[in-house]
Amino acid sequence: MPDHRFAIITNADPVPAALRGGVVAIGNFDGVHRGHQAVLSRVIEMARARGVAALALTFEPHPRTFFRPEAPVFRLTPAAVKAELFEALGLDGVVEVGFDAALAATPAESFVDWLLVERLGVGAAVVGYDFHFGKGRAGSPDVLKALGRARGFDVEIVGKAGDSETVWSASAARAALAGGDVAAAARILGYRWFVRGEVVHGAKRGRDLGFPTANIGLAPETGLAHGVYAVRMRVDGAVHDGAASFGRRPQFDNGAPLLEVHLLDVSPDLYGKTVEVEFVGFIRPEARFDGVEALVARMKVDVAEARRLLARADAEGTAGLSVPARHAAR
Repeated sequence: MPDHRFAIITNADPVPAALRGGVVAIGNFDGVHRGHQAVLSRVIEMARARGVAALALTFEPHPRTFFRPEAPVFRLTPAAVKAELFEALGLDGVVEVGFDAALAATPAESFVDWLLVERLGVGAAVVGYDFHFGKGRAGSPDVLKALGRARGFDVEIVGKAGDSETVWSASAARAALAGGDVAAAARILGYRWFVRGEVVHGAKRGRDLGFPTANIGLAPETGLAHGVYAVRMRVDGAVHDGAASFGRRPQFDNGAPLLEVHLLDVSPDLYGKTVEVEFVGFIRPEARFDGVEALVARMKVDVAEARRLLARADAEGTAGLSVPARHAAR
């Protein structure tokens, strides 16, 4: 295995000699879900057997966002988070290729020659059964296999992966989150879905109601169902239980969606800090109540339900959740 730290290589970066000739997984890998993990596991296995680097090659921004900027895709894992998941899984590095008009117009054969052969000198590539590349998505897994054979590198194609309920895919995970089913999303991802953001000042209504919150603005395209969730927050190396609301606050202003996290047993000063919020269970949809007193009464019920869901998650342990371990359970 190459002796170096995990590397993040972008368009302008030279490729270190230790990473050339490696085994490369190619794809968008949004969510780094269990289907992706099957591809990456095979990459690591092949790379270790050959004594070369295990890499992921991915694209920024997501191609769907490039082609439809007016409707950007709901990203499960921004680039920085995705790189951390790659590292946690055991890869040696990630190559982030800028997806722009020039790349979109690059024929499949030229893509292979310029990127895989010249830039990375790949020894082998591994892709999922549904991977396509090159102008007009003309490059299929079989096309890549033929091009690899002609240019002297191996290609493996990994088939569908799933369970009795669903094929593991980013689309399936997004659909689960859109329905508030964070438990189903965790089964697909192999870890509990989480977001990362900076705590910002809000209207401080929660404090006035007896439920102070840490407010985190998420990307506008975040497709999580508006509602109340049992969550865990990671900040400064500590993990705290919480109940969170994501939505437009119909009781007050119907403003831009905001994630508001009420920590159950602590009240640290979090303003300006970057935190991670992990979604453990769904409590209820967002709603408007007949007055503030009714809202406060329901919030007390929500906190009790959050405690119950978090305790149940602890009792269940990490069953059904794989890597990375630090996002599997408290």
